[in-house]
Amino acid sequence: MSMNTLETEINELWDQKQRGEIDADSAGEDALDTLEAFLSALEDGDIRAAEKTDGEWEANQWVKQGILLNFGLRENRSYEYGGVDHYDVLPLRETDDLGARGTRNTPDGTTIRRGAYLGSDCIMMSPSFVNIGAHIGDGTLVDSCDTVGSCAQIGEDVKLGANTLIGGVLEPVESAPVIVEDNVSLGAGCRVTSGFVVGENSVVGENTLLTPRIPVYDLVEEDVLYGELPANRRAFTRFVESSVSDHDLFEGGAYKPAVVATDLETETIEATEREDALRE
Repeated sequence: MSMNTLETEINELWDQKQRGEIDADSAGEDALDTLEAFLSALEDGDIRAAEKTDGEWEANQWVKQGILLNFGLRENRSYEYGGVDHYDVLPLRETDDLGARGTRNTPDGTTIRRGAYLGSDCIMMSPSFVNIGAHIGDGTLVDSCDTVGSCAQIGEDVKLGANTLIGGVLEPVESAPVIVEDNVSLGAGCRVTSGFVVGENSVVGENTLLTPRIPVYDLVEEDVLYGELPANRRAFTRFVESSVSDHDLFEGGAYKPAVVATDLETETIEATEREDALRE
């Protein structure tokens, strides 16, 4: 099936679902065949939930609609994978194709849901989880206790430090998901949520929270940004004064988290390269 045909059929199913003409009980074989072809296209990397056009990331609405249809037009049922029984509307992703492209997923806890794409030479350490619609580029490390949420777009040669959370964004369908561009290094315990964009080549310190509600103080351009970290930055958490003043319950003012972004330092780049060398 061509991608144009697939898009047309997904749009038609979406319109039927919105009009109440089809649901999980009434979806026939043709509809389910379309949904299967859609999931395979996601897993093969032929379609993506978001793409960069003219320097800006935009959601592919019909792709996100297709993901939602895979929940709305399927029955919850029992599945078995790796000797474990579970209930869901979707099975887990088959991983037979990963070895041929040099991608590794360690045993006892690497969970990949159907509709997720993993590129070549990726590493998934256990336990970790990649959700439907996520796209993980070549050479990327998903470390232990990491979660990559639905539709998140992770670039090539990215390092997700242990216990990192990449949030998922499914609805509304026009909203772009979390984006982590090429050659980014996220330290252990980072959280990236709500469609935040991490620019390429950036290095983010441990336990940093990147969300559109927290300001990024970009000391390179002397600007305050929301929802993005520019490319080629070193970022870390600092606390700045809050608008809350003195209170009977505590002395002095209150503080709130912020992110400070500076130029990448030579030492930071060298340290990241040394870590990468350990993975060779």
